[in-house]
Amino acid sequence: MRSYGAEFIGTFWLVIGGCGSAVLAAGFPEVGIGLHGVALAFGLTVVTMAYAIGPISGCHLNPAVSIGLWAGGRFPAAQLVPYIVAQVLGAIAAGGVLYGIASGAPGFDVANGFASNGYGDHSPGGYSLPAALLCELVMTMFFLIIILGATDKRAPAGFAPLAIGFALTLIHLISIPVTNTSVNPARSTGVAVYVGDWAVAQLWLFWLAPIAGAVLGAIVYRFIGSDPR
Repeated sequence: MRSYGAEFIGTFWLVIGGCGSAVLAAGFPEVGIGLHGVALAFGLTVVTMAYAIGPISGCHLNPAVSIGLWAGGRFPAAQLVPYIVAQVLGAIAAGGVLYGIASGAPGFDVANGFASNGYGDHSPGGYSLPAALLCELVMTMFFLIIILGATDKRAPAGFAPLAIGFALTLIHLISIPVTNTSVNPARSTGVAVYVGDWAVAQLWLFWLAPIAGAVLGAIVYRFIGSDPR
């Protein structure tokens, strides 16, 4: 239960830190942090939580990561569903807190997006469904390759949180214009449920593509990362 509680808390922090920076700080007049700041915020949430709860739960914070680690032989199947439930509940709870904060500002309208992920008319750059699907799949595939490599027993000890956090920052720098960057079904769900309408209707892609990408990443790493000894 401590592991599930840690995943709840860690995913809560990811949504508050990442989506919160997008909703509250990205476009703030004169001192807004913009795309670069939001990308860094997502990376920082992973770095800080990896050091805080990594020894407790492994700090997955993401159903796609949990599934990818299972596919890579690093995580037991029996814990998949409880981990995913804890992650999604943590994301939804954080979305509620973020909604409570954001709605205190004049002119706030959840219909503006609330950091939700989308394609077509709801993509920041107007990218199509196939482009969004390919982007999410490839970004998550490389995210899993980096996670599996950084946490390999042959990797330098103690640096995995930095590698993983930098990877998530880079992923956001690449793909915020395409989908607002998901690579995490829990993160997408945590804000989409408050927007409803199009955000929920498009949510399927932000479950399907990251999970498929994570499994592909695990397959690739099992091939290239297998110990020849």
